[in-house]
Amino acid sequence: MATLWDNLESLVDTPSSFTTTTGERGTIKPIAHFDAGDDAVALRKAIEGLGTNEKTLIDILTHRSSAQRQLVCEAYHGATGRTLVEDLKGDTSGDLEDLLVALATPPAAFDCHEVMRAMKGAGTTDSVLIEIFASRSNQQIKALTDVYLEETEKKLTLDLKKEVSGDFSDALLLLAEGKRDENTTVNTEQAKTDAKTLYDAGEKKWGTDESKFIDILCQRSIPQLRQTLVEYKNISGKTLQQSIEGEMTGDLEEMLVAIVKCVKSAPTYFAELLHGSMKGGGTDESTLNRIMVSRSEIDLLDIRAEFKKLYKYSLHSAIKSDCRGKYKKTLKKLCGGDDDDDE
Repeated sequence: MATLWDNLESLVDTPSSFTTTTGERGTIKPIAHFDAGDDAVALRKAIEGLGTNEKTLIDILTHRSSAQRQLVCEAYHGATGRTLVEDLKGDTSGDLEDLLVALATPPAAFDCHEVMRAMKGAGTTDSVLIEIFASRSNQQIKALTDVYLEETEKKLTLDLKKEVSGDFSDALLLLAEGKRDENTTVNTEQAKTDAKTLYDAGEKKWGTDESKFIDILCQRSIPQLRQTLVEYKNISGKTLQQSIEGEMTGDLEEMLVAIVKCVKSAPTYFAELLHGSMKGGGTDESTLNRIMVSRSEIDLLDIRAEFKKLYKYSLHSAIKSDCRGKYKKTLKKLCGGDDDDDE
């Protein structure tokens, strides 16, 4: 069955989420007449009054850019001696608390805390590690690992090494080093060579040489990999994603497919994850929160468009039917408009 992922037309010329400057394709924009001090006062009143005024918390935290929210946090700390995150944790609860805390946390620290949570306890939540490391740029990964070092006094790569093993570990550690090539010039000959290497290491031989897939997919630049995907299909007649799905299993397969998807279209990748977090019985709120918050200033407009294309209804309406109460209100504000309205 042909899927959206099989189409490589115009792939090489499509803009990539790895290079978007913050703000261009996001739903959250900085507010014009911004005063961190005023916001801090309003938040303090909302929290210290009798019963928490959640409406104020939601309005302020969903209508400021992340950089502005950090200034509000500083002003709040200056005025109260407490951190806004502590007070939000003490004063709200459940999914709404998690979402508001995520909004009040700097992006790199939020990513870092999600990684820590995925590593905590027995077993590792590999899907969270895959999502974060496959979709973040070198700069985002470096910022995340800096926070990790600051908060734990340990190197993230060393801690990850204890958590994961085998080929999956090799791929994850390469990504966690944040050393993906950033050259934007595409070398077509190299792409052909890489495509042939991948073909020889997988489809063409009995058994798969995973290390070749890991080296190429975890280290080449995004534009280079896009060209490689095109060349691979020319040689193999299949897409690289189809080959990986046919040749591999488990975490490594999930990781390499996630990389290929993010190289092709991070917004489509996130649209699929959002859909998965809300379909069927129960909602996976932590995935929903993570994507809505972390992409709100990067490419959430594109994610919304892809979601609509894939599922024929809007992200907004999915949130509306899946979530409840003030939590739902907050997510809808992050989502911005409803793409079903314009029909």
